Amino acid sequence: MPALDPDLKKAIVRMSGMEKDKLLLRLVAKDAVLTERLQFELVEEGKMIDERRSLIREFIDRTAKLHADTAGWLMMDMRTVSGYISRHLKVTKDKYGEVELMLYMLNTFYDNNAHLLQKYNSRTDKAAEYIAKRTDQVVKKASKLDPDYHIEFADEINKLLGWVNNTASAHYARILGLPKEWLV
Repeated sequence: MPALDPDLKKAIVRMSGMEKDKLLLRLVAKDAVLTERLQFELVEEGKMIDERRSLIREFIDRTAKLHADTAGWLMMDMRTVSGYISRHLKVTKDKYGEVELMLYMLNTFYDNNAHLLQKYNSRTDKAAEYIAKRTDQVVKKASKLDPDYHIEFADEINKLLGWVNNTASAHYARILGLPKEWLV
């Protein structure tokens, strides 16, 4: 995004309050994520974060139970859910929720669709790589959170690492240097 011309900045600052308000409202309406973020911060005052997480968990449950036919379809479903989690982070700045929801997503998809990811082959390759990379990301993000949260995530991370290191994703887990167990 190009920087504003200094003369334009000065002209905007000199505008009347009513004109600025009209322009601001028009600009905000064009950016859906910004609109949702302002809704969360100004209207909900950050109090609806648990409800937002709960809605995403319900979406994960419904999507994971669709029983995809192939590992490719499974990966597409995970990418869709991952998009909702990313949007949740952009709107709420909820880093704890991002880790919690990503762990929940990966474990739930494995719990419901492990049969599609048991053996590594050309059909499971892309999904296996995607899952290993997502696992690597979530482990790194969990490590960056306050150490008090590490105990809360340890069981879920270790469950996920067990799946990843013993199914089709094992090859990529080794390449990424994922541990066999996450120690608190």
